[in-house]
Amino acid sequence: MLIAADKFKGSLTAVEVAEHVTAGLRRAVPGLDVAAVPVADGGDGTVAAALAAGFTRHEARVTGPTGTPVTATFALRADGTAVVEMAEASGLQHLPGGVFAPLTATTYGTGELLLAALDAGATSIVFGVGGSATTDGGAGMLAALGARFLDADGEPVGPGGGPLGELATADLSGLDPRLARTEIVLASDVDNPLTGPKGAPAVYGPQKGAGEDDVATLDAALAHYAEVLERAVGPKAAEYALAPGAGAAGGIGYGALVGLDAAFRPGIDVMLDVLGFGPALAKATFVITGEGSLDEQTLHGKAPAGVAAAARAAGLDVVAVCGRLQLPQEALDRAGIRRAYALTALESDPARCMAEAGPLLERAAESLARDFLV
Repeated sequence: MLIAADKFKGSLTAVEVAEHVTAGLRRAVPGLDVAAVPVADGGDGTVAAALAAGFTRHEARVTGPTGTPVTATFALRADGTAVVEMAEASGLQHLPGGVFAPLTATTYGTGELLLAALDAGATSIVFGVGGSATTDGGAGMLAALGARFLDADGEPVGPGGGPLGELATADLSGLDPRLARTEIVLASDVDNPLTGPKGAPAVYGPQKGAGEDDVATLDAALAHYAEVLERAVGPKAAEYALAPGAGAAGGIGYGALVGLDAAFRPGIDVMLDVLGFGPALAKATFVITGEGSLDEQTLHGKAPAGVAAAARAAGLDVVAVCGRLQLPQEALDRAGIRRAYALTALESDPARCMAEAGPLLERAAESLARDFLV
């Protein structure tokens, strides 16, 4: 049995999900051979999954999204592969008091975190983006890495996406030279462009506290930012603004594509490679995946869909566990998931379901084992 599940957000880490599922399975089938590969799709929980796969934990003190210092974690493997999660430095969880700063939140700390990974010996970086508090197009990140963004008076523009409307010149020549020798993969399940109706401000700005006027300000500022970068680095800046993934995490995808020469790949595909899912799958006869909520988003690049696709290609049965299930069986069938076991089927009260997720998950796994393995 191979357990390859993501976290249950707000309740259990991916490692804890695997532990509880294993306990439930073995209640029904004592001594069952179980292997676990906790997975993530590039969003929050990505570093935790890498650490569970044997990467070494590193910490760095960096600038949070509103300027307050925060401690951020990244993962590094002996071969020089690092996993860096931008939310560790610039995520919503680092907003003091939970107060949004849609126009001024910065990704500067993410750039500092990338520098820390380089200082620790990283030669390739899986850059997971998602859960950001920011909409600055990655300008803060690039500034921390050595780029200069100046206004008409030759002064650095302020932090965040809003001040980019005052940007007059951009200079990327001072970027850390190690970046040119480092393979950087932008791991995301977001394929939005930088601006426009499907761009970062319009689609994700409201989740970060941006009102209608803020969205308009940010969209215009990021469009201007792309124009200034085009003058600085050439036509590729305009091309990348339209590229899938440019709008990821408040446009940090755009900054990574233009400034770091990053390659965009679906987050779950990258993470399955990095976490050693392929070799584990080769030994498996049955696969269990899952995440907190199985819903429409699951079908668009989330971890369970990626796991199920790979397992189905290998000819293996896949079932899922989840906190709540919001997909009909036909959708599960199309995704290659034979059946899903939801904790809400065992406990209807959402608060209690989250508080007691571990024991409930063991009960669900025991039922799963009796249905498929006994």
